[in-house]
Order: sequence, then C-alpha cells, then structure tokens
Amino acid sequence: MGGGPAFDAAAALPPGKNPYLVYLSRFTKPESHRAMAGCLDRIAGLWALQLDMALPEPYGQHFPWASLRYAHTAAIRAMVLAQTRADGQPWAPAYRNKHLVALRRVLRVSWKLELMSTDDYHRACDVEGVEHRRLVVGRVITAEERAQLTAVCLADPAPQGLRDAALLESLYSTGCRRAELARATRDDYDPGSRTLIVTGKRDKQRDTYLTEAAAARLGEWLVAGRPRGPLFPAGDRWGRIGTEHMTSNGIGQVVARRARQAGVPDISPHDFRRTFTGDLLDAGVDLATVQQLLGHASASTTAGYDRRPAAARRAAVDRLGGGPAGMSARHLT
Repeated sequence: MGGGPAFDAAAALPPGKNPYLVYLSRFTKPESHRAMAGCLDRIAGLWALQLDMALPEPYGQHFPWASLRYAHTAAIRAMVLAQTRADGQPWAPAYRNKHLVALRRVLRVSWKLELMSTDDYHRACDVEGVEHRRLVVGRVITAEERAQLTAVCLADPAPQGLRDAALLESLYSTGCRRAELARATRDDYDPGSRTLIVTGKRDKQRDTYLTEAAAARLGEWLVAGRPRGPLFPAGDRWGRIGTEHMTSNGIGQVVARRARQAGVPDISPHDFRRTFTGDLLDAGVDLATVQQLLGHASASTTAGYDRRPAAARRAAVDRLGGGPAGMSARHLT
C-alpha cells in the first residue's frame, strides 16, 4: 500500500453495529445487494492481500471500516485504479466508481452508527471518483429483427414459446428493465387499458403501456398459459411452466437463446429498452414524457439514449463527401 498505515482487524461486532451488514440491509433487491457486497468484499480482500491480513469470508463483514482514515482511503482509491481484468485491461471507470461509492457509503454508515467522528468521516470520504464520459453501449434492434425473434418463439410448440413471444414484445413496448418485468405479476396488468404497473429502482412504481400488437401477444400468453402470480413465470428444461418468477438472468438467457435461434447477433435485454427510447424520441415524443415512461430520475440519463444528435453529426460530416480529395488547406480557411 505504498507505506500506508496498517491497522488490526476489528473485533467482531454485533450485526446491528456492523457497518457492512447495516449498509447492505438497505438493499431489498438481490442484484443490488450482491453487487455492493461484491465491491466491499473486493476492497477488503485486496487490502488484506496487500498487508497480509487474515480475514475470514465474507471479507467485508470482518473488515474494520470504521478504522479507516484518509491515508487508508486514498491508498484504497489508488489500489482500485490499479486493478485490471482477467484479460489485462483496466477496470472500466464506472466499475471503479462503483467501488468508491460503496466505500463512501459504508463509511457513512460507520459515522451514523457513531463508530467514527464527524471529522474522521469527512476526511476519509474525501476521495475523488474517476472522471469519464459514459458512452451508451449496445445497439438498436430493427423491426425486422424483432419480427424474426417473435417468429422463432411462436414456432416453439412448448408453453415457453408464447411466453417468450409476449416477453420480448413487452420488453420493447414498455421499455422496462429486465428486473422490472421479472417482478411483474398477473394482477399488475390491465388488459382493458393495456397498462402494466412495474416497480423500478428504489421501489418506485410507474405505469407502462403496451402497444396493441404487444397486448395481443401478451393476451395469447395469458389465455394459453393462465399464469398465476408472476406475469412471466419460470419454466423448466422439460417445457413446463411453474409458479415462480423468472429472474433477471433468466430473462437474459431467453433473449440470448431466441436470438441464436433467429440468427440475430449481439443483443441484450437492455437493447430493447434502448430501441424503445430511441424510437420514441425519433418519433418526436418529448424528453420529459420518455423520461417518465422509463422511470429515469434524471432527464440527462434519458438524453443519453437519444440517437438524433449522433445522426445529425454524421449527416454534417457526410456533407463533406462532395469535396475533391486533393483540396488544399487554403480552400478550408
């Protein structure tokens, strides 16, 4: 740690006073709990490795977060910035920042539990994040590709065929995150108004709407599958539909499997959300309305999905195509 100060592992704390456990208890969704626990465990494990500290697993639960001071957190930031993936590439800026966010928040819990003084807390938290410009990754799914995906689902005689066709249409028509559809129940959907109530981040609910085509596809599934409880229940490898909710990973597997069958390359569940957003903005729907449909807290997040600025920039460059290749610099001044 570059000569940074060392400290002994904290004695066992009761669960109600353990910053790691108290911080993670705020997450009701397994995905969020797992992600932030992973960040804290990774930080604690890397620190223990560097200083030859003996920590039982999970590392973060036994790590002395409240003993951290600015010298420690500055060293941890440097450690996070130095990490690389298995392929030798550095951690992505967003991934680095997620670890630093977890660090700051567990320190805040330590302060709230009165395990740190206010001065020590503010000094320890004074570590900068990693500046970066976040580019929207993924791609747009064309109407032809969506038709191909629906066709392979409907060609499947098993109950999953109708379920998957309705699921993929709903991903596009509502712009929902995969986790939101995974949690949706039969009672959340009103066929009369084609409205689906979903629960998004921080347990905020919002209304989403299905197109007539998507509602028709979902109606076919509801009549044939008669799902009880989950709107999109999980199935088994023998084609039988159960009564448990699909998981986010399960929806990702459905998209990947149907894409392979349809010969549609490189798509993810989030690409349906990206396509939904771009199509609405291209159609002239105002940004505030699209933001509400997506459940974004910030309009700047929604704007990141807007394809129009990129298209305008590309068209501007294309206007240069008529100039002679040998045009001299004086013609450009």
